[in-house]
Amino acid sequence: MNTVDAKRVLETALICSHQPIQIRDLRVLFADALGADTIRTLLEEMQLDWAQRGVELVQVATGWRFQSRPEMREFLDRLNPEKPPKYSRAVMETLAIIAYRQPVTRGDMEDIRGVTVNSLVIKQLEDRGWVEVIGHRETVGRPSLYATTRQFLDDLGLASLDQLPVYDSAQAQANAFARLGEDDPSLQLDMALEGAETAEATASVEGEMAAEVSAQATSALSEEAPIFELSSPRDPAPTGDDTHEH
Repeated sequence: MNTVDAKRVLETALICSHQPIQIRDLRVLFADALGADTIRTLLEEMQLDWAQRGVELVQVATGWRFQSRPEMREFLDRLNPEKPPKYSRAVMETLAIIAYRQPVTRGDMEDIRGVTVNSLVIKQLEDRGWVEVIGHRETVGRPSLYATTRQFLDDLGLASLDQLPVYDSAQAQANAFARLGEDDPSLQLDMALEGAETAEATASVEGEMAAEVSAQATSALSEEAPIFELSSPRDPAPTGDDTHEH
């Protein structure tokens, strides 16, 4: 099979898939006749092929997928002008703390924010698939340790935590978290959570980290998110691609 035909096969599989696909799974398309390095090269060429289009090919935590480019958001919004409610400041601050300080306990989050972290906040993040319990701290009460998930990275359009903006750049944090698009109906907060967090969000927030995430909270779900995804990040399989497969 020549290069053009191979890229057509990869393109078709990725566009038709409802979730990101790992390189090791893409090899199945060719009965393992193509090695992982070859497929990676083809994918990188495809990224260039699509460079001038409204849809881009990206690598995220659970594989490769097509999604709309951020600059297309303005136009796609016209098809669905109604905006669901945004997450509260408390939710976004808690998510940022977990992302940048993981693994952390609920007590750690409260120490950084300077206020009590409502259990509904953590539940909302767990229900969305952005955070999970990865263990327990060996101390009194064995509190749960929270960390972000591969789906969190997928929704940000990132392949690994190393791609998160550096901690001391509040604007970079805002831009990154903006990829948690507000177009998804599942982002709507229920009334109980919204009411419980209204008072908390107005409380005095102490500490440098809380100040950083507070600065990015108002624009955390801005209009830069890639809302047209041809793949949905629900694959629980291990991260990305295995370039050691041949």
